[in-house]
Amino acid sequence: MKTYPALTVRIADADLLAIAVDDYSPTAIEPLDDGARVFFATTADRDAARLALAPRFDVAAVDVSDQDWARRSQEDLQPVTVGRITVFANPQSLIPNPRTGAIALVIAPSMGFGTGHHVTTRLCLEALQTIDLRDRTVLDVGTGSGILAIAAGRLGAARALGIDTDADAIQSARENLAMNPAAAHVTLEVADLTAAALPDADVVVANLTGALFVRAAERLVGAVRKEGVLIVSGLLVHERNMVVAALSGQTLIWEREDEGWAGLAVKKS
Repeated sequence: MKTYPALTVRIADADLLAIAVDDYSPTAIEPLDDGARVFFATTADRDAARLALAPRFDVAAVDVSDQDWARRSQEDLQPVTVGRITVFANPQSLIPNPRTGAIALVIAPSMGFGTGHHVTTRLCLEALQTIDLRDRTVLDVGTGSGILAIAAGRLGAARALGIDTDADAIQSARENLAMNPAAAHVTLEVADLTAAALPDADVVVANLTGALFVRAAERLVGAVRKEGVLIVSGLLVHERNMVVAALSGQTLIWEREDEGWAGLAVKKS
């Protein structure tokens, strides 16, 4: 059974915690009644973060079963709607008679990958709907559950490619794609943003941490075709200015803040 290394941290300010662990590649932060649980891709990242946080916070290392988290989440997660798109945790909860033009996605809960309920994913879904994706190609970097690539397919993209360094993420994304057969021309592949040559696309969406985005900004902008659009989220509001600086020379065409998180879209010159 798949387990995920995590830290349970007693803290009142989730934003402060997100800042404190940003250098250790957290994959998700789950709110708790008296703090939060921070998940990591590797035990080494988790243990390094624990050593860094221990002098300032009450912190404990744990391993969380993906199956248990998915079961609890599937019971608790309500559908979330962003514009035309509504994301459901399982096929049984689909609305029988959706409104005209509505798009229903099924994204199964998994601790390692987004379900659409996190605000940064919602910001990306909102940004995607500001663009006419018909006859355009989309690259989703750090695809996780595949939700953004699948959404792009449902929004009419000619082709959508989701990439992630984590093979488990790609497996999860492929399972989600199978539950969304109306998402046409979507493919999902294991690839490393920092090592692989990125394919070019009309629209690139990157839901990453602010620090990772700044390090990879040149590569991400380079993947966007001329007059194309780069959508960015995963950054805290206080990181907005450094991300905009990393996008110097591009034209800001959309911006939104929600619950302390920011989303941006720029048009490539």
